[in-house]
Amino acid sequence: MNAGLLKGSCHCGAVKFEIRTPLLPATRCNCSLCRRKGALMTAAFAADDLTIVSGKEALTLYQFNTGVAKHFFCKHCGIYPFHQTRKDPGLWRANIGCLEGVDPYALEFSVSDGQSLSVVEDA
Repeated sequence: MNAGLLKGSCHCGAVKFEIRTPLLPATRCNCSLCRRKGALMTAAFAADDLTIVSGKEALTLYQFNTGVAKHFFCKHCGIYPFHQTRKDPGLWRANIGCLEGVDPYALEFSVSDGQSLSVVEDA
């Protein structure tokens, strides 16, 4: 699947972004945070392929465990639109549920073993 320009936003619309990435392979992660947020994520893409169109000031950052991965959330509605990965901090993934015109329930996905990257006891 080719990398196309995809538009997305958080639930309240305060954060709007564009990414250039293929949707597949779509992934879920089994780390303690991802298990709880339950998001389906895009294929990994380079930081240059993410443009925050509006609402950068509405984003809040959450880091845990090793502090390498950067998980961003809208501070108004709490939705997770994208994150910088731990395995390769030069790569990002976006929440497919935030993308316009994409049904995350219609996509096949694999599960990434983020739990094995933990260095502290699982929460």
